[in-house]
Amino acid sequence: MSGDRRPPDMSLRDARDRWLNKLRGQYSENSISTYHYRLKLFVEWADDQEGIETVRDVTGWDIDTFEAHRRSQNLALPSLKNEMSTLRNWFEYLANAELVDDDLPEKIEVPHVPPEERSSDVKLAADDAWALLEYYRSSKSAYGTRDHALLEVTWHSGARAGALRSLDVRDMEQTDRGDRYLDFRHRPDTGTRLKKGINGERPVLLNSTVWDVLDEYVRQHRNDVYDEYGRQPLLASENGRPTTGTIRDWMYMATIPCIHSPCPHEKDPDTCEYVCYEHAGGCPSSRAPHQVRTGAITWLRTRGVPAEVVATRVNSSVQVIEEHYDKEDPVKEMLERRQDFLGSLDIDPDSANNDQ
Repeated sequence: MSGDRRPPDMSLRDARDRWLNKLRGQYSENSISTYHYRLKLFVEWADDQEGIETVRDVTGWDIDTFEAHRRSQNLALPSLKNEMSTLRNWFEYLANAELVDDDLPEKIEVPHVPPEERSSDVKLAADDAWALLEYYRSSKSAYGTRDHALLEVTWHSGARAGALRSLDVRDMEQTDRGDRYLDFRHRPDTGTRLKKGINGERPVLLNSTVWDVLDEYVRQHRNDVYDEYGRQPLLASENGRPTTGTIRDWMYMATIPCIHSPCPHEKDPDTCEYVCYEHAGGCPSSRAPHQVRTGAITWLRTRGVPAEVVATRVNSSVQVIEEHYDKEDPVKEMLERRQDFLGSLDIDPDSANNDQ
């Protein structure tokens, strides 16, 4: 063996995979998938466009050029911040492993995001959600399908994609007095994790309408499969438990508006490229699971459900809900929440005299 103990000159892909493997066990698979996607953008850009083969070849100029490249694509500032933050965390690991110069991570500038830009306003609006649910509930062919069950559960539980993926058929529970609920459980030893670990475990009560949809789905439409650990995933693909990416694709397809109404983008559904699972995410009106979650949380808040109750149901915090998910239009909020106060704001002199 050689006496040279210097770290190897690793390829970008190998160095990325080594870091992600190190994170497993500390973070959920959903988070790992997110980090992989963010780094994938840099790795492919560096390899395909810049010809950078190893991590030792990366310079501060390369990283600055990549950031400029991403800005030129009209990327939302919060998304750019997340990408650059992940990139810096990766390079901090590489520096600690002596694969890159110690000062390289310090050259990665993470953009500052003003508070008003820190959360996206894109969500599944309540009106759109109910139009979709009304279609699924009234359609003989669509009722109880996987898309229907996925939308019902996400809208009424506010669960994250990773939590939805973790559900088994056995997690459809019923109390002694007949209350039906989904039991979200953290099972890292058999392939599923909740974002907040054991602190993410919770029962979520469902009404009879949603429960009946799930029951129909399990009896008539669910693929009768097991995952590699012998568990029966509730939301099942043909091959077992889906990835979070697959659940995202399912949700895109479940929320395209042309399944129940004329296309709002003046496309012909018979020829539209978005009317399939592979491309449904390209439809401007389709929504990802976290956007359905955002809409659901907003809907609960505008119906007067206290933030503390919502936080428990969706496994979040009051602060996060108020900052990132409470997305109601301020004019609509004013009209819906403060209508009862209008009578107290009358400054008509005649009205004032009549009150005396």
